[in-house]
Amino acid sequence: MILIVRPKLLRKNFNGMTLWPFVVLKHQSLKEDLIFLNHESIHLRQQAELLIVFFYLWYGIEFLFRWLQLGNRHKAYRNISFEREAYYFENDLKYLKNRRAYTFFKFL
Repeated sequence: MILIVRPKLLRKNFNGMTLWPFVVLKHQSLKEDLIFLNHESIHLRQQAELLIVFFYLWYGIEFLFRWLQLGNRHKAYRNISFEREAYYFENDLKYLKNRRAYTFFKFL
C-alpha cells in the first residue's frame, strides 16, 4: 500500500480513496489510523481480485444502480457491495488474513 496525502484530490466528505496501488489520504494523521487503513486495504484486495479495471467498472455500475434505487448519493455509496464489506470488517484487523476471495458477493 502506497500512501499519498493529497487533500485536493478528494471530495469534502471523503477522507480517503483507494486507487490501486495507492491510497490517497486527506490528512497526514490518517497514516496512523489502523481502522481506516484496514478499510482501504480491503479495497486493495477487492481491486486485485477483480484485476483492477473490472473493480472500477463494477463499482461505477453498482453505484449508479444504487443511486437510482435509493435516490441518494450517500446511501448509494454506503450500499455498494465493496463498501459494505469494507465497513463491516474494518474493525477486524485480522480480517484480510482469513478473507476468502470474492467475499463482497455476500454483500450484494
